[in-house]
Amino acid sequence: MSVTFEDFNFNRQILNAIADAGYTEATPIQQKAIPPILNGQDVMGIAQTGTGKTAAYVLPIIMRLKYAQGDHARALIISPTRELAMQIEENVKTFAANTDLRVVVVYGGLGPKTQIEQINKGVDIIVATPGRFMDIYLAGHIVTKTLQVLVLDEADKMMDMGFMPQINRILEVVPVKRQNLLFSATMSDKIHELSNNFLEFPTVIEITPQATPAQTVDQQLYFVPNVKTKINLLKKLLDKEDDIKKLMIFCKTRLAAEDVYKFLLRKFGEAEVKVLHANKGQNTRINAINAFKADEVKILVATDVASRGIDVSDVSHVINFDVPVVIEDYVHRIGRTGRAYQKGVAVTFCNPAEEYYIRKVEKLIRQSIPVYAMPDDVFVEATPYDEKQDQDREIDMQKRRDDPEFKGAFHEKKTLNQRKKFDAAKAKATGNQKQKRTKSPKEYRKKR
Repeated sequence: MSVTFEDFNFNRQILNAIADAGYTEATPIQQKAIPPILNGQDVMGIAQTGTGKTAAYVLPIIMRLKYAQGDHARALIISPTRELAMQIEENVKTFAANTDLRVVVVYGGLGPKTQIEQINKGVDIIVATPGRFMDIYLAGHIVTKTLQVLVLDEADKMMDMGFMPQINRILEVVPVKRQNLLFSATMSDKIHELSNNFLEFPTVIEITPQATPAQTVDQQLYFVPNVKTKINLLKKLLDKEDDIKKLMIFCKTRLAAEDVYKFLLRKFGEAEVKVLHANKGQNTRINAINAFKADEVKILVATDVASRGIDVSDVSHVINFDVPVVIEDYVHRIGRTGRAYQKGVAVTFCNPAEEYYIRKVEKLIRQSIPVYAMPDDVFVEATPYDEKQDQDREIDMQKRRDDPEFKGAFHEKKTLNQRKKFDAAKAKATGNQKQKRTKSPKEYRKKR
């Protein structure tokens, strides 16, 4: 039986805002999380991206705060990335449209002056990244004693990004008596430890088995020997697919993202493609996301900085140009498509050195990713020597990670070269000694 938002204890202002935003039925995470949050309980939600979890905590917070009051924040939402922080702020503004609640988003990448000015005007809800929140707090511009609700969103990503020290400092400066909400896509040991320190007798909500990709995503895996062949396969898929409405291409590094972007730029031009990574300025990143959301560009090339926090409902395809090293990011990457019950396609290119991570991904998501044969008309390039060396070195490192006793091909080659050098030096020394012994004492004295 479907549950509508009218079934919850929301006031008319919120229900009208929900209707204006075009939502009617509550998603499973919203059905299970909203009632205990409205009751003031601590909640831990394990839910994959794209399930509507932001609204699951934003709506009850708006209901609890109701209207603007005082100068200092009463709710604090912490997110790992500026993109997600901006997305959450957008959600708050949408659902609080019929109230006078004030929301301020604070994040790094630009000067804090404007953010501080907004806070000083009076605020009810602060959405923040951990580092920037602590910077502004330590500068004396945030008062925490009025906080009633603290939310940690995408907690697993915060762990991966090394934000644990900042999170611990935030927990030290907020009131002891408060409602705590924690949301994560995975339930790792670190998250379990954090939940023990952070939550009091929480209601645990797990919508799907941990880190399970959405059932609406069609996953495909291609084994590709090198970067040039990946580019050839990408070109083939883009030529063939007429049903690509919106495409996100994920790369492991900024350098790889720039290379793919330059290739697509030659093929489609600036009107069709944008790139998003940490080296880009904040305004450039915001403009790229907004252009992608507004259908001004069809393709967005990104590193994992953008794999969470971009809520674009009609991304039809995701291509993992590289397999992510942080395996949980696979779930978040492909979660950009197949959102809100729509169908999506997620394609992954895997070279020999990335097979190790694909096996770990499959173990995490508890399913095998279907393998597709390389199309016959895709030209398979020979792997350049340097790239092959890098792959072999990476494979050695993976084997050593699983077996500390493993020395590796590079170690054996190095040992063999050292032995050869030693033997050559020994032979040379022996030859010199023989030469010395063949000289007569008279000749030897002359030489001296």
